[in-house]
Amino acid sequence: MQPTFVLVHGAFANSFSFAPLQAELGLLGHRSVAVDLPGHGFQATFTHAYQSPQDPAGLAGAPGAIKGVTLADNVAHLIGILERAKRNGPVILVAHSRGGITVTAAANARPDLIDRVVYVSAWCPVHLDVNDYYAEPEMATVDPAAFASALAGNPVDLGLLRVNFRTANPDSLTAFKAAFLADGTDEQFLTFLNTFQPDENLDAGGSADRAQAATWGRVPKTYIRLTDDASLPLALQDRLIREGDELTPDNPYDVRTLEGSHLKWLVDPAPSARVLGELAALPASATQA
Repeated sequence: MQPTFVLVHGAFANSFSFAPLQAELGLLGHRSVAVDLPGHGFQATFTHAYQSPQDPAGLAGAPGAIKGVTLADNVAHLIGILERAKRNGPVILVAHSRGGITVTAAANARPDLIDRVVYVSAWCPVHLDVNDYYAEPEMATVDPAAFASALAGNPVDLGLLRVNFRTANPDSLTAFKAAFLADGTDEQFLTFLNTFQPDENLDAGGSADRAQAATWGRVPKTYIRLTDDASLPLALQDRLIREGDELTPDNPYDVRTLEGSHLKWLVDPAPSARVLGELAALPASATQA
């Protein structure tokens, strides 16, 4: 039967960023659904203070709808979508970046709803919590402080993480482009940046949300490596693959590789759509080294 691709976005993103990929998948004959996690998409908060001319004080203090949203909320929302998609046949669940945390937790809870899980340079914590990986050697090239000048407000006070993606600060814009789309044009970078929303929730999960062999480990899985990703470096991607394979040696990752940065596979989606299309043709038990 024709599978449905369920696409789960990363931090500060939403379903809108998948539109070009969905167009390519559709032209290849594939069905797809792009998810907005709670507090994302049309549920996001865009205050008047975020418009131009910006009001920095207002932006730093304005409440956001995503406050209080937890990983459990994300998982419950995604499971509801998976239940509906599963009525129509097989489901291939695709995660990007921080979306991998939600997808992993959903696979822990309801592996019966997923015929294959695909991580595209996405988090799948196994040995550590996500925040703890940032202290590991594989993340040494990532400097979270590079974004500090674009932070708006105190995350503790706001109950969320807020980033001013509409900043005109050249240092911030340079850091964003280097992290997300160094191989894109300035126009592509600014276009993508304007699809981001300023707020993200604070809950990145804990030890109970790491991949579990008894549940997550039953699902056939693919990892698509992005060779030039500066946000989730290739060394960290490879570590996550190794840890997953160690957890479930009888069900290792099917590993694929695409050239490009963290967002290039979405800006230029034809190659990634072809790879996903190949996965749709795989038997549920098939894996490749």
